[in-house]
Amino acid sequence: MKRSTTLAAALFAGVAVLSGCASDNRQPQQIGYISNESSTYGTIDSIQVMQAQGSSGVGAVTGGLIGGLLGNQVGSGSGRTAATVAGAVGGAVVGNNVENNRNAGKQEYQISVRMDNGDYRIVQQDSIYDLRVGNRVRLIDGRLYRY
Repeated sequence: MKRSTTLAAALFAGVAVLSGCASDNRQPQQIGYISNESSTYGTIDSIQVMQAQGSSGVGAVTGGLIGGLLGNQVGSGSGRTAATVAGAVGGAVVGNNVENNRNAGKQEYQISVRMDNGDYRIVQQDSIYDLRVGNRVRLIDGRLYRY
């Protein structure tokens, strides 16, 4: 009986606390055309060309796995273990070099934008198309578009 009384008291207290948090004094939400608009429109202050990041490690890991699997196919006993280790290390080095060479020629653009609400934002894009310093732009899903 004591357990059900304690449970009922705890339940009553929880309902009382939750009902105290609820209020009927709600204000209508605005769609946000005025306040939100200034945070998505701005003017380009500068554009800098950056080299793409070299290595994420995916090439080294993939190369190491493939090299280890190929090395494991050679020999038997301790020779197989040595071939597996050598294949994994060699594959990791080759995979890392392949990834670096693949990303070597890529450029990214770092665009500094002064937003209409006074904030500054830096956006990185893989291309700038027709964007120039001084252009009015709109920020949509992390990309800048001229308007």
